[in-house]
Amino acid sequence: MKLAVVGSINMDMTVTAERIPKKGETLHGYNIHYIPGGKGANQAVAMAKLGADVEMFGCIGDDENGQKLLANLREVGVKTEHIKTVKGIPTGIAMITVAENDNTIVVVPGANGAVDRTYIDEVKPELEKFDMVVLQHEIPLDTVHYIVDFCAKKKIQVVLNPAPAAEVPMDIVEKVTYLTPNEHEAVLIFGEGKSTEEILKAYPEKLIITQGSRGVSVCEKSGEILTVPARPAKVADTTGAGDTLNGAFAVRRAAGDGLKEALTYANTAASLSTEKFGAQSGMPTAEEVKQELKG
Repeated sequence: MKLAVVGSINMDMTVTAERIPKKGETLHGYNIHYIPGGKGANQAVAMAKLGADVEMFGCIGDDENGQKLLANLREVGVKTEHIKTVKGIPTGIAMITVAENDNTIVVVPGANGAVDRTYIDEVKPELEKFDMVVLQHEIPLDTVHYIVDFCAKKKIQVVLNPAPAAEVPMDIVEKVTYLTPNEHEAVLIFGEGKSTEEILKAYPEKLIITQGSRGVSVCEKSGEILTVPARPAKVADTTGAGDTLNGAFAVRRAAGDGLKEALTYANTAASLSTEKFGAQSGMPTAEEVKQELKG
């Protein structure tokens, strides 16, 4: 199956420190790295490293960062023919602080904001050729909803990872094939006062809630809640773990795996990704995941 990712393409400016600074506080960092990132690009790279036929759709600026990111995507096997270079706007940047086995992230969208309806109209004939489209929230939300509407009409499967957290209209929830929020994002979408189990049961085999070290949960058609536990990891950097999970899940569902098998695979891939530094550089290959599942 052919997979498409429509989303953000960023350069991650990653600083490591002893701990996350408090408000108004200045800390010394250990070092700084410039690493390819963006939730959309991360998910595309995760898929490519797992052997998928995947193409990235999005926008970069006409700057050095944009060219480096384009070259990186091609190097790992992601198709890039329809990525648009926008003049006069910088490529997106994410400023990341990594400390205490966690991170904080500030994103400057830049050219990602140019992934608008006009751009989508330009690439619609291409998107029709794909079996599954994967989306996130680092491009304009109006664009995300526009793509979901288009895919629903064309009967193309959609995985929507609603991160960074933002409200998702109920008609969009109904139209996507899979919605993959974490617990915080789920509360923002479905409101407080409902348990995770109640929310999952309302959307069987559609809603997949990630819960960090407690794994990931989904409601099966039978009404039973399936929770796939997280694989214990020696964490070096959690950046990109959620993107790895979403990419791996899309790959295995597209390949025909059942929900439990796909989520077990995705959890394993995400866990492996945290044991190396950097979002994309830490993502495992299909062989690495296969070996880990065997063990």
